[in-house]
Amino acid sequence: MLVAFDFDGTLSDSEMMVLLGEEQGVADEVAGITERAMNDELSYAESLRERADLLYRLDEEAASRAFSRVELRPGAADVIAALREAGHHVAVLTGGFDRGVEAALAAAGVEVDTLVANHLVSRKGHLTGRVEGPLVEGTKDDALEDLAADLGVDMTDTVAVGDGANDLPMLEVAGLAVGYEPKPAVEPHCEVVVESMAELRDLLEERGLL
Repeated sequence: MLVAFDFDGTLSDSEMMVLLGEEQGVADEVAGITERAMNDELSYAESLRERADLLYRLDEEAASRAFSRVELRPGAADVIAALREAGHHVAVLTGGFDRGVEAALAAAGVEVDTLVANHLVSRKGHLTGRVEGPLVEGTKDDALEDLAADLGVDMTDTVAVGDGANDLPMLEVAGLAVGYEPKPAVEPHCEVVVESMAELRDLLEERGLL
């Protein structure tokens, strides 16, 4: 079984763009753009580029400080570890940034099998305001389908867990679509909704995955 998680708003309640924005003094502007994107009022690619542009010239030390503050939700590491122990392939598919995800996983002492994320470009010790990666223009349905194909997993044997509008594509193609405190525009597309990692673990146990 392939289980794919969104990161910001799902595995983590830390919004890494907001943490970066705080270091730059533009947290409110970043949060406003994020909210519009999560409610499907703005394309994800547009919102990501707008937010990254606000971080132009943020120094690497400040960026590292922000990424170090990214944390997993209580219970998330246990769910990931239990899924992997049960033999499932666990993936994180996020429009967020590799460095923040890696920092949070390392701090929690847990690993995932696959990480598909974007990257903030830096040069000469500062962020350039540019973002690159497979999930800037690419969508999570393609990412999930490509990973399933690589692993030889049928799409009916996939689970997607997410909360925002950019998770809709993977939720719509997954065998089981789980909304984690989903946004209003997302909830109708979820087969099941959970409000905590404890609820998610119970669901996975009910479905025979743990």
